[in-house]
Amino acid sequence: MKRILGASLLTLALAACGNETEVSDTPSAPQPPAETAATETAPAEEAGYSLETALAGSWRTDEEKARDAYRHPVETIEFFGIEGDDTVVEIWPGGGWYTNILAPWLHANGGQFVAATFSPDRSERSAEVIETYKANYAANPETFGEFQYVIYDGDADPMGEPDSVDAVLTFRNLHNWMSGDHADKFFNEAYRVLKPGGVLGVVEHRLPSSAEQDTAAPTGYVHEDYVKALAAAAGFEFEGSSEINANPADTADHPFGVWTLPPVSRTADRDGNTPEGFDADSYLAIGESDRMTLKFVKPAQ
Repeated sequence: MKRILGASLLTLALAACGNETEVSDTPSAPQPPAETAATETAPAEEAGYSLETALAGSWRTDEEKARDAYRHPVETIEFFGIEGDDTVVEIWPGGGWYTNILAPWLHANGGQFVAATFSPDRSERSAEVIETYKANYAANPETFGEFQYVIYDGDADPMGEPDSVDAVLTFRNLHNWMSGDHADKFFNEAYRVLKPGGVLGVVEHRLPSSAEQDTAAPTGYVHEDYVKALAAAAGFEFEGSSEINANPADTADHPFGVWTLPPVSRTADRDGNTPEGFDADSYLAIGESDRMTLKFVKPAQ
């Protein structure tokens, strides 16, 4: 089978988005994943096939695995209460960092992975990116299963059928939708497609409560209370939060926003200017951002 390159190596940005779109898990227009040979597959519905098994899969690159220490995928998925036989929507999966864990695990346990991509109508490049993502996973159905696809975007039609999925997951995307002025639409769409009792899991860069929230989120950071308010307005009940992805060393006040930190590690603005005294190593030492991990539920009644 083919190895799917993770999103940590993606570098393309949409000029319209002043947030996490240059090297992102879920950028607005990521570069196509590269492919190299790998050696193992995940047999469908294999007994005892765990998230840890997927985490160790040879289709994941060394670069992807290096980020596990920051992103805590097993603990995050378990906190959201996802089951292996669930139907799970990942919103804007980018180059597939989480896809490469979720999809084989769901496939091996009788679940269904649904990728909600941005609209191919954004640009010719966007359409190419989506087709590349689809082709990479379609080439390996024995490992990843047969994906379902829907579209989520600011101007797109409704995403999927009402009351049709068990979980909707988004990883470090909300600031993009705030920039595009359709964050409220996302929460409404997630609520609509979830079954009663279904889970919305949100991981996002966390802005300290003492800092002022710009509704366009130009730094990539978002108030936790702001996210909770958007979810409540759509009808969700707040189930709980976790500090799994917290990083107390992140002060969220960096020269280039969250993109100053790994994995982007930006050192200059778009005009090539670097602030005087800028110390790139100090930001590498911080590591990846401080992130909130929030679980919301669509009421059963």
